[in-house]
Amino acid sequence: MNGSAITASGLRKTFGRQVVLDGIDLDVPAGSIFSLLGPNGAGKTTTVNLLTTLVHADAGTARVAGHDIAAETKAVRKAIGVTGQFAAVDELLTGRENLRLMADLKRVPDGERVVTGLLERFDLTDAAPKLAATYSGGMRRKLDLAMTLVGRPQIIFLDEPTTGLDPRSRRTMWDIVRELVADGVTIFLTTQYLDEADQLAARIAVLDHGRIVAHGTPAELKRQIRGSHVRLRFPDHTQLDAAARALPDAVRDEHDLTLRVPGDSDVRSLRALLDRLDTHGIAIEEFAVHTPDLDDVFLALTGRPTAEVTQ
Repeated sequence: MNGSAITASGLRKTFGRQVVLDGIDLDVPAGSIFSLLGPNGAGKTTTVNLLTTLVHADAGTARVAGHDIAAETKAVRKAIGVTGQFAAVDELLTGRENLRLMADLKRVPDGERVVTGLLERFDLTDAAPKLAATYSGGMRRKLDLAMTLVGRPQIIFLDEPTTGLDPRSRRTMWDIVRELVADGVTIFLTTQYLDEADQLAARIAVLDHGRIVAHGTPAELKRQIRGSHVRLRFPDHTQLDAAARALPDAVRDEHDLTLRVPGDSDVRSLRALLDRLDTHGIAIEEFAVHTPDLDDVFLALTGRPTAEVTQ
């Protein structure tokens, strides 16, 4: 599949008088990871539900894997896999039985070979004969994703796939997602972890009040936000005082013996700043460069802290 895996134009959805999606446009390149971010109630889950044909749009059009979501529902569903926030595994079945059940439902040829291959790929072979109820959170998430892959979908929708996982399990999931993309799968990711979107996504869209308020690569979004600064720490108050006189625009912190100097944080600007201090004979103990991250982007665009980034 070349070109775009998912396209949407003017998608709109209301529930009663509440406008949940207010005409959004999307373009997700095939074989990439696309992340949709947004605060609580922004419309992320509704977007996923529309694109996966679980609900119908009130207006607008969308194509998933080249198929119209309204007119070609069966074709869309055949091309996609969906993994939600909570692992949809049957705890009364073993890991192998969960996968075999999915293979039977999807009428996968040579299902036993496919099941065995997925158990090996997700490092679940030893746990395969055990009940899913005994699995850890990370193992359940892996089994859930493995079940999604039984039918070899072209596009996978991951709705907050690492919620509740420990850092090690999260990074394992990240590695699996990257491997899927390397195999040509397209990932549509919603997440409450901005570092996850930053690490994984080639492109990001920020959804707020039912509208796309920004989109681009992580680097492009960060460049939209001002706030770069250099934090300088000095060995004593004498050096701090001298630096404050030399850098009148800096913000001073008496307790930490630091100055926060606003401005560009590229190499040329940093060299000029250090040369300026050196010219005045001012000694610094350490310095750190801060550039806006996705937390800053999110707060600037939505006016809400990232702690509210949920469904």
